[in-house]
Amino acid sequence: MTDIAKSKKPERSLSAIVVIGGGIASVLVAAAILAPSVAPYDALKMAAGPRLSAPSASHLFGTDEFGRDLFSRVLLGARLSLGIGIVAVVSGLIVGGLLGLLAAFSGRYIEVLLLRLIDVIYSFPDMLIALVLVAFLGPGIENATLAIAISFVPFYARVTYALAAGERAKPYVEAAWLAGIRSPRLVRVHVMPNIGQSMIAMATLGFSSAILSAAGLSFLGLGVQPPSPEWGAILASGRNYITKAPWILIFPGLAIFVTVLSFNLIGDGLRDLFDPRRKPH
Repeated sequence: MTDIAKSKKPERSLSAIVVIGGGIASVLVAAAILAPSVAPYDALKMAAGPRLSAPSASHLFGTDEFGRDLFSRVLLGARLSLGIGIVAVVSGLIVGGLLGLLAAFSGRYIEVLLLRLIDVIYSFPDMLIALVLVAFLGPGIENATLAIAISFVPFYARVTYALAAGERAKPYVEAAWLAGIRSPRLVRVHVMPNIGQSMIAMATLGFSSAILSAAGLSFLGLGVQPPSPEWGAILASGRNYITKAPWILIFPGLAIFVTVLSFNLIGDGLRDLFDPRRKPH
C-alpha cells in the first residue's frame, strides 16, 4: 500500500501544476475576450485622466504620459499579445510538424536534406531570426506574427522528427509497412495519435516564447506599432518615465510575467504527464 501511494504522488503533483497554470491562463484568456466590455476607458483615449497619474480608484494601474488609462491598455493588450502567440505557434507547429513528418517518412535522401537545412536554421536563436525577418518585411503586427511563426518552424520540425523517428523504429510501423499501408495513411492513423500529446505540450511551451518574442519586437519598435496597446509597446513608451512613473513598466511587465508563467506551468506539467518515464509502473 505504501509503494502504491508513493507512486501516485507524482501524478497528483503534475495535475496540480496543470490546474494552476490552466486556471491562470483561463483568467487571462477570459480577460482578453471580455476586454472591450470590462475596460473602464477607451484604451486609445488621451486625457482620460491626469498625465502620469499614480494608481488610484479611478485609474487602477495609473495613467501614461498621454493620460491614457493604463488598466484599459493592459487589458486590451492581452488580446494582441495572446492573438499573436496563438497564430504564431499554430502556424509554426503546422509547418514544422509537416516538415518533421516528411523527414521521418520520405526516404533517406529527403531526410538528410531536410535535417541539414533545419539544423542550419535552428543554429540561430529564434529571436535573431524574427528580428532579421521583421527588418526585411517591415514593422507591423502581421509581419511580426509571420516572423515569429517562421522562427518557430525549425524547433517544431526537430521535435516532430525526433518523436516520429522514435515511432518509426517500433514494430507496429514495420508491420504496417509489410501489410502494404502507405506512409501518409500510416502517419495519419497510427503515428499522429501517438505523438500528438507531446506536440501539444511543446506547443504550450512555445506559446510562452511567442509572447516574449512579440513583446521584444514591439519594445524595439519592430512589432505592434503605437498607439496600439500591446504589452511590449507599452513598456517601450514607458521606459523614459521609469523613475517618474514606474507603474507604466510594472503592470505590463507583470502581465507578461504571469502569462509566460501560466503557460510554462501548463507545458511543463503536460510534458511530464505524457512522459512514460514519469508514470508509475
